[in-house]
Amino acid sequence: MAEVRDAIILAGGIGTRMLPASLFTPKEALPLVDTPVINHLIWEAAKAGVERVHLVLSNRKRELLHDHIENEIIHGNDVRTDLPREALKLGIDGIEIIPHIQTSSRGVADAISVAIDQIEGAFLVLLGDMVMVEEHFSPKQSGVEMASEASLRLVKMFEKTRIPCVGVYPVEWREVCKYGVVGISENTVTEIVEKPEEENAPSNYVLCGRYLLPSNTSKILGEYPVSEFGELQSIYMLNHLISNGGLMCVKYDEMNMYDSGEPLEWLKSQIDHALKREDIGKRLSEWIKSRVE
Repeated sequence: MAEVRDAIILAGGIGTRMLPASLFTPKEALPLVDTPVINHLIWEAAKAGVERVHLVLSNRKRELLHDHIENEIIHGNDVRTDLPREALKLGIDGIEIIPHIQTSSRGVADAISVAIDQIEGAFLVLLGDMVMVEEHFSPKQSGVEMASEASLRLVKMFEKTRIPCVGVYPVEWREVCKYGVVGISENTVTEIVEKPEEENAPSNYVLCGRYLLPSNTSKILGEYPVSEFGELQSIYMLNHLISNGGLMCVKYDEMNMYDSGEPLEWLKSQIDHALKREDIGKRLSEWIKSRVE
């Protein structure tokens, strides 16, 4: 796994759909009940074997997260002694956190280009507001060991095939119009259609913010400049990979996809995750039943 040494977490967006909450905290730092999204993503990337995590941020988010990025200790060991220290800081020992500033929000591919000059070899990309979870734990299980295996599975697919790959997740058919939808033949991506109507969707599997991209990604992006292709630049890049060597996919059927980019969906995510946690699920379920009744 050492050959995939870098991961980029994209967190440069404005977060307008999460206003007014995003006035005070980045949507990527919002808690999934009590653990921030960005912590889940950094632990996931570390579990995949990376050594460096590149955070693409806006200037404002860089300021909001400054103390954490600089690894300053916010609370001493006398605070919440029941929790592992990983629960109370950004990052973990042995993983370098490298911030990059995106001056304007122009889509996924443009955000990748902000950090790509400091990366050699194939690399992971994680969207900063998308959490993929297969287990539902409390903060007492914080850290790499209990992290999602979504990115690790991409690395394993790449090691096996030597072909770039993406993570895909099944949604309700009525929801496909919100996503980039993939056509699939076994584990090979045959096409990507951006936000199709239900009747035009090649499947109900959608891109879910997990990518493993090749070492020549910068060159490919140069063929599809953001000035011409705008926020669809990433879709053109992925379709280029499909036509030039192929693009594999890893299906996350058994996972839950949580999106902190929209208020109602994030509220549903909070409730769903909380109900599945052993520490609070039963009490929350009883309370919801009492309120409904």
